[in-house]
Amino acid sequence: MKFLDRAKIYIRSGDGGSGAATFRREKFIEYGGPNGGDGGRGGDVWVEAVDGLNTLIDYRYRQHFKAQRGTDGMGQNRTGPSGEDVVLKVPVGTQVFDEDGEVMLADLTEVGQRVLLAKGGNGGFGNTHFKSSTNRAPRRANKGQPGEEMWIWLQLKLIADAGLIGLPNAGKSTMLAAVTSAKPKIADYPFTTLNPILGVVKIDGHEFVLADIPGLIEGAHMGVGLGHRFLGHVERCAVLLHLIDATQDDPAGAYFTVRAELEAYDEILVEKPEIVALNKIDAIPQEQLDEMRASLEEEIGKPVHLVSGAAGIGVQQIMRELFKLVAERRANDPDAPATDITPKAKESWTP
Repeated sequence: MKFLDRAKIYIRSGDGGSGAATFRREKFIEYGGPNGGDGGRGGDVWVEAVDGLNTLIDYRYRQHFKAQRGTDGMGQNRTGPSGEDVVLKVPVGTQVFDEDGEVMLADLTEVGQRVLLAKGGNGGFGNTHFKSSTNRAPRRANKGQPGEEMWIWLQLKLIADAGLIGLPNAGKSTMLAAVTSAKPKIADYPFTTLNPILGVVKIDGHEFVLADIPGLIEGAHMGVGLGHRFLGHVERCAVLLHLIDATQDDPAGAYFTVRAELEAYDEILVEKPEIVALNKIDAIPQEQLDEMRASLEEEIGKPVHLVSGAAGIGVQQIMRELFKLVAERRANDPDAPATDITPKAKESWTP
């Protein structure tokens, strides 16, 4: 299945049905009077977050969604049936924007969350509503109200507790494969990862969601490489794990390049808690590694961890550090969109 995190679609709610202008025609009823029923209400357009989806690919092949029109009223005071609603099923983490992409209409962060996007038109009154002591035989009935229509943008921002960032070939996919059951593509060339990939990390009886974000290069905010389009998925992360390839010539330069792209996209990203790690340390002699680590810590002003996703060196320790920050975020912000999937103890049953 292809990954799609942005789609533009057209929605229209149903028009209301028209009221009926009819009169009773029963035998032996001399003054039958009006008996026109009301029109049915038009269907609504809803958007709902459902489980089991992680892409908006369904909205690439179908862009128009129209709810059913309400049925017209009928004689014998019969109200027309309402039109059927349209429900747009989207992954958790989907945001809905208006056509200009500026105004957010909905932010779906929980399974089952439902938001009304377009309300169906009301049905028109039949002539029974207009009967009075001075107008015993009204011949008027209202038409149904029109529905609402608009173009909207669907934008998916994957919900993850922690995100992996770094230059291409920093070893992010290898790290994700080492700590989760995810099977990302791994190769010895840049931009192996073309789409964000999620995995569940299990550590010390707890679980959290880790996202592998495609690599950034200098100028990504201007569209260079894969651009910054996937950085939106980092916005919901509680903490970032910044991996730096220890085999490259300038680790500090790699660090500041990625940080500059994060800041160019949104200053909020550079304020997130960050853990920095030199990856692929199994390919570096220990003496050179100690010197590289000390130099990098001095230049960036942060502690630097030593890990190797391929060899499994330091992986469990750094996952524990990640979970500590994730747990702090969950404790301080109970309404955070990231989902706590830690297994809970079953309560004892009582009659």
